Amino acid sequence: MDSHQRVAVVTGAGTGIGKAAALALLKEGYRVVLVGRRMEFLEKTAMESGAGSHVLPVSGDVSNPESVRMIFMKTKEAYGRIDVLFNNAGVNAPGIPFEDLTYEQWKSVVDTNLTGMFLCAQEAFRMMKSQEPRGGRIINNGSLSAHVPRPDSAPYTATKHGVMGLTKCLSLDGRKYDIACSQIDIGNALTELSARMITGVTQANGKKLPEPMMDVQRVGDAVVYMASLPLNVNVQFMTIMATKAPFIGRG
Repeated sequence: MDSHQRVAVVTGAGTGIGKAAALALLKEGYRVVLVGRRMEFLEKTAMESGAGSHVLPVSGDVSNPESVRMIFMKTKEAYGRIDVLFNNAGVNAPGIPFEDLTYEQWKSVVDTNLTGMFLCAQEAFRMMKSQEPRGGRIINNGSLSAHVPRPDSAPYTATKHGVMGLTKCLSLDGRKYDIACSQIDIGNALTELSARMITGVTQANGKKLPEPMMDVQRVGDAVVYMASLPLNVNVQFMTIMATKAPFIGRG
């Protein structure tokens, strides 16, 4: 099945990394379901793509099971199947001392970043298992925080470590159904949310320093590459980052 017949679901598709990945997939001929909380941003992404009926904006909350079921039901109704899920939606808590975090701040990050990825992966898994041709690919957004933390980032880092465990389990459990699962760990892609890193972000030694950034389009290109592989080939983990970002040697 070539890319002109393939269907992708991208969560968090209204801005940033999700938007870049969605536009890159649409450019390659995929039919793409754009998922996010704010319909106006999804519609803007759809208009920017110029993809017409090949793009479907769906407003939904990935942390809500009923909303996630609705997202995948609409996907099936519109396109009949799913070949790729880019499990990207995520939020962060304020960068405050660990002891000052509230339960609500912790729960909000866990509900979206970890439970949301589980719910979306589960619905995609169910569709991929039963469709013909069978199978598909789930790509989870892990982040460099799946490996090492920044200061004052316990909720985000804990969820991204959890995402790595989810990726490994899906990779194992999906084998018998021709479902491949990958993880892309992204470092310092320039988006609206990460622009502050140009002026300075707190390092492990407590100093605040600017960090090198990369064009977010490079992430979109990487997702397209991962998605384009035949299902008997998998990029298990990919790290894509600004070459001089403080990841190797961090701390």
